[in-house]
Amino acid sequence: MNKTVVPSLRGSPLGSPGKIAESAKSVQGMFDAVAPRYDFLNHFLSVGFDLAWRRATAQELRGAIERPESIALDLCCGTGDLAFALCKVSQGRVIGADFSHPMLQRATAKNLRERRPVLFLEGDSLSLPFKDGYADAVTTAFGFRNLASYALGLREMRRVLKPEGVLAILEFSTVRWPWFGAAFRFYFARLLPGIGSSISGVRGAYQYLRDSVKQFPAQEELAALMREEGFEAVKYRNFMGGVAALHLGVKPGIENPG
Repeated sequence: MNKTVVPSLRGSPLGSPGKIAESAKSVQGMFDAVAPRYDFLNHFLSVGFDLAWRRATAQELRGAIERPESIALDLCCGTGDLAFALCKVSQGRVIGADFSHPMLQRATAKNLRERRPVLFLEGDSLSLPFKDGYADAVTTAFGFRNLASYALGLREMRRVLKPEGVLAILEFSTVRWPWFGAAFRFYFARLLPGIGSSISGVRGAYQYLRDSVKQFPAQEELAALMREEGFEAVKYRNFMGGVAALHLGVKPGIENPG
């Protein structure tokens, strides 16, 4: 893990630290390329657990989005799976945003097919097209890791949340089960990149997945970063011993001046 990178510039390993536009463009191009096989590979490589983790995330947010006037904003929404899970518990509005047009095309097609009332739109998570204090809940599933700057992403998410709004980050994390960790790391490092590249037809995309997970902050480190960026009541929940972790934080009800 690179400890020399300035915290506000630490993010996706694509591009160079500090070159946010360059990193974002590289990530966007990669996801545009893998979009046609993205859903299949997600479910295949995770043996379907990714869907269960998204459902669990939605359940954690029930209290924040069950009111008819509530707004849930799912960032880096990809093809919409978390947004659809949020729809099942929300009585309000669910919006999905992503900067990959091919991903959004697939999300929109699924939305029409499944007749879900989700609004999908193009948006960069580091510069969101929403006013301050817009959403009751902001979520991201397996997308936060790809931001060009984690700190800047958290600041933007905090900005668009209402006071006492909830942030939920579902992301790959650090496996805490010793007996399982070695086997998982072997699969993730040696098998997954080849399988993913073969099925997607995109060379290097699943090598990037391995590299981005390897350098991503562990559970406590991400929780600490959320606190540094102004979130309160930060906690996390591990899935499968830490293969994935759900981090939750609350925007303060009363903002400190300045």
